[in-house]
Amino acid sequence: MVSPAQTPQPPYFAVIFTSVRTDGDNGYGETAKQMLELASKQPGFLGFESARQEIGISVSYWASQEAITAWKENVIHHQAQHRAKDWYRAFRVRVCRVEREYGF
Repeated sequence: MVSPAQTPQPPYFAVIFTSVRTDGDNGYGETAKQMLELASKQPGFLGFESARQEIGISVSYWASQEAITAWKENVIHHQAQHRAKDWYRAFRVRVCRVEREYGF
């Protein structure tokens, strides 16, 4: 069953990645799977959610700004970032502090 990421009580951080894909897979599927697996092992990783239609939205949750920076600078992740133009026509990264959360 698919469900939203289970995150701790705020505050924590969210990295929102919005994108428009290029045509074709170009190795994206396998790399995305590897990046999620690697990210989930990083200290401070809290969870991940993703949806795609015309625009893809992926949100990763982190315990701290330092954890986000460490993930951005991870060597394998950094190599994947260099392939961005193979996979995306456009993208944006937004880093946010989550102050409040509610739901069921």
